[in-house]
Amino acid sequence: MLVLASASPRRRDLLLQAGYRFEVHPAQIPEDPLPGEDPIVYVTRLAREKAEAVYRELSKGASPDKLRLDGQSSSLMVLGADTTVTLDNAILGKPEDTADAARMLRLLSGRTHRVVTGVALVTQKGAEAAAEVTAVRFLTLSDEEIAAYVATGEPMDKAGAYAIQGRAARWIPRIEGCYFNVMGLPLALVSSLLEPWPL
Repeated sequence: MLVLASASPRRRDLLLQAGYRFEVHPAQIPEDPLPGEDPIVYVTRLAREKAEAVYRELSKGASPDKLRLDGQSSSLMVLGADTTVTLDNAILGKPEDTADAARMLRLLSGRTHRVVTGVALVTQKGAEAAAEVTAVRFLTLSDEEIAAYVATGEPMDKAGAYAIQGRAARWIPRIEGCYFNVMGLPLALVSSLLEPWPL
C-alpha cells in the first residue's frame, strides 16, 4: 500500500497522472529549517521526517500483512516530499503574508533561482531519500504585476510565492531540469524510488 504523506493537491494530482494507486495521509511535523541548513539537506530531511512520521502512525500496532488495499495484503510504503525555492542559497519557503509574497517575487524578478524537492520512501526495510534541483528563470516584474499577482491569492501556499502551472507561467521563459519538480513532485525521481516495489 502506497501512502502519500502530503496534503498538497498538486502532488496528489501528479501521482495520479503517473498512474499510481495510493492513499493520502498528511504528516504533521514542524517545517522550519535549522540554522544554516543547506536547502538540499533541508528538503530531504523534511521529506524523510514526514514519511517516517506517517509510517510510524499507520504501522503502530499492526504488522505489514494486516495492512490491506482493495482486499489484498500489501506492505506499507510511505512517500514524503518537500519543496523549497532557493536564491543565493537562501531558502524561500511559503510566504507568511501578502507583504512577504511580494518581497519574494521582487527577489526572484529578473533572476534565475533553483527549486529543490526532496523525496523519501519509507518501508519496513528502511528509508531512502533523494533530491531534484531545477533552475528557473524569471522575467523582470513590475511592482504592478507583483501586486496584481499577489492579489489573486495564488502565491500564498507556494514555496517562493509562485506556481509555475498557474498565472506565473507567463513570467518563466525557460527552466533547466524537471518541470514536475517545480510543481512539487519530480515524477521520474519518485518512479526510480518506487521501481523495486510492486504497486
